[in-house]
Formats: sequence, structure tokens, C-alpha cells
Amino acid sequence: MGTREQILAAAEEIMRERGYARATTKEIARAAGYSEAALYKHFQDKTEIFLGVLSERMPAFGATLGELTAQAGKGSLRAHLVRLARSALDFYTETFPIAASVFSTRELLAAHRKALRELGPGPRGPQIAVAGYLRAERRLGRLPRTTDVDAMAALLLGACFQQAFLIRFEDANPSSEERDALAKSLVRILLPAAGASARPAGTSPRPEN
Repeated sequence: MGTREQILAAAEEIMRERGYARATTKEIARAAGYSEAALYKHFQDKTEIFLGVLSERMPAFGATLGELTAQAGKGSLRAHLVRLARSALDFYTETFPIAASVFSTRELLAAHRKALRELGPGPRGPQIAVAGYLRAERRLGRLPRTTDVDAMAALLLGACFQQAFLIRFEDANPSSEERDALAKSLVRILLPAAGASARPAGTSPRPEN
């Protein structure tokens, strides 16, 4: 494990135990066995470390989002969305305790928000990515032309986030099978509401012009 990976592993452990707000770069560097100066050779600030933990140490939600658009028009729309929902459930469940502490003070939230504007799209990124995928499916005719893909993306991810919050709040530990069933139930409700039949590839209606 290289220096960067060791720093992220230490940051993940500290952020899980104490939250983002109480994790300092000095503590993270010490836990990883490096000086704070060495930490700053790999990361600009704590926000960049936080994003590294989310993207490299947590369930592979980013990878799922990255693969999603390439699947437009292929296979089952329902299956793609179930896989997405399950990945989102796992990701939000794991990251909720860390991310929630960002809201502990207005000053911390403002600083974090400012840093995210410089580093990337922030928490709205997944919704943008899912809406882009749904837009591609709509263009190919696998969703009705009237589908509000932005609202559909918000509803699916919002439901996953809410369920993750409840899991954490209730200190529950649903099994893999239970999480699969939950992901399927969310998509089962969403697709009919969008007017979609989730036809398999090759049987979709005429695509948009």
C-alpha cells in the first residue's frame, strides 16, 4: 500500500469514528505514520482527502455511475436501475455518518462547499449522471418522451438516501438479500410512475427524433 492509500485508509477510519468535522489533517497524517507535510504532497486539503475516501474507499458507486451511460439501450432498463439503486443504498449507508458531520457548523459547511466548487460537482454529481443516463434511454425510446428524467433521478436517489438514513438511525443491518429486495421495490414503483414498461433491448418503441 502506497503513501496515498495509507493516508486514505487512516482518514477513513478517523472519519468513521469521529466524523468529518473532528478529523484534522494532523491526526490523519499521524495515524497514517507520516508528517502533515507529506500529506499535503498528495492532497490539497481535507476536502480532497474526504473526496478520495468517498471515491476510493467506499462502495463503488462512482464506478456504477460511470458504467451506466454506456449501457443505454442495452439489456434491461429495470435491471440497470436496480443495480444503480443497490449501489446507491450501499454507498449512502456507508458514507452517511461521515458526510453528516459536515453540517455540524455553518462555517464548516461553507468552507466545504467552497472547496467542492473548486474540486468537482459535489453531491449533485450522481443526480446529474443518472439523469444523463435516463435522458439517453428516453432518446432511444425506452422511456416515454414525456418522462421528466431529472425528477426521476432525484426520486430514485432521494429514496435510496432516505432508506440509508433510516438504516443508520435505527442501527439496522439489513442482509444483502434484504438490500436487493429494497432496491427492486424502489425501481418497481418508479418505472410505472414514469410510464415506462422497461422493455428489453430490441423491443423498444420508436426513439425520439
